[in-house]
Amino acid sequence: MSVKHVAPLAMLLAVSVGVAVGIAQQKVPFSGAIPLAPTGLAGKPLGAGPFMYDTGEGQRIRVVVVTRDLSYPYGMTWLPDGSILVTERMGKLRIIRNGKVDPQPVAGVPENYGAGESGLPGAVHGLMDVVLHPQFAQNRFVYLNYTKPLDPKRNTLAIARAVWDGKALTDSKDIFVATERTGTSRMAFGGDGMLYVATSGADSQDLNTHGGKVLRLRDDGTAPPDNPFVGKPGHKPEIYTYGHRNSLGLALHPGTGQMWQTENGPNGGDEINVVKPGANYGWPMVSYGRRYEGPWQSERAGHANFEPPVVIWVPSIATSGLTFYTGDKLAKWKGDVFVGALRTGEIPGTGHLERILFNEKMEELRRESLLVDLRQRMRDVRQGPDGLLYVLTDEKQGALLRIEPAS
Repeated sequence: MSVKHVAPLAMLLAVSVGVAVGIAQQKVPFSGAIPLAPTGLAGKPLGAGPFMYDTGEGQRIRVVVVTRDLSYPYGMTWLPDGSILVTERMGKLRIIRNGKVDPQPVAGVPENYGAGESGLPGAVHGLMDVVLHPQFAQNRFVYLNYTKPLDPKRNTLAIARAVWDGKALTDSKDIFVATERTGTSRMAFGGDGMLYVATSGADSQDLNTHGGKVLRLRDDGTAPPDNPFVGKPGHKPEIYTYGHRNSLGLALHPGTGQMWQTENGPNGGDEINVVKPGANYGWPMVSYGRRYEGPWQSERAGHANFEPPVVIWVPSIATSGLTFYTGDKLAKWKGDVFVGALRTGEIPGTGHLERILFNEKMEELRRESLLVDLRQRMRDVRQGPDGLLYVLTDEKQGALLRIEPAS
């Protein structure tokens, strides 16, 4: 081989085995261990609508902006008269009547602590979910989970139960307070009448803490005697499942009666889990995601020896609210699962709504990303009593959207 061919060949071999030859990756700025994401797609204002879409199953839809008079909304539920209670992350409970947000927040909400802009490091969710007791018509009980300030440097998760008097919350009292700091949380009543509460926390494998768990409570906040760890020393009796990272969606499957949960991975590895008593879902030992700095979270991505998810996302979509569609108005979506997405691939401005089609065994067949061009953080999705889908956008000027048939 001639000398003039040696240098090009050496360069080709160097590149083929991954040796950098005059190429350097960009230095990415970090906040702690989290890379600061670009904002070139974020901040797009939501138009007045309505917005029309053709979708994958041939279900043509119209998306109506019900209101844009919310600020960082988190959860919603319907009162019997059709009014909607909506929580705002910074601590207010709002009521929407006939598509209009009452300018006066609902009175009687417990003192809570919220801080920071949603989606950015350091954000704290003050007021989170709102659910009604299954026998609301008789007892008028409303449940709120929130970040409870304990002192200037400590806060934790609490659940308050109050009575709705038609205009405000009365007789509010905490029925559960976690024993250590936890983060985001969702709630849902099960078919067994128990209140299920998903929590986040760094100690998800420690069965003597409430963080990173799904808790199962009676309607008065106490642990039912048939919970899997009741009576075991060093185990919190409220724990139903453990090994979770960060749960922002919780919903009862209308057919099986099982509770389903969405879970945020780190950089990749978002999940939908079926909640099974006593099961360990593996965080932080196993994950399909990477740590924010780049390396894989676990040596080999997967869930060997732990309860596996039924759906995963790589890259992450920052899973949030979760609902099963059972209505007839959007007939081609009947039985599908809908999940809110706050951002895709760690890029702000890429939130959307995910639709997942399952077979009779609840095995995933296909999925579809909806409302992508709106570039909104989709915080919650619920089926309304009218058989339509409703979505909350997690923005400073947050909105309630209604998804209905186009004709």
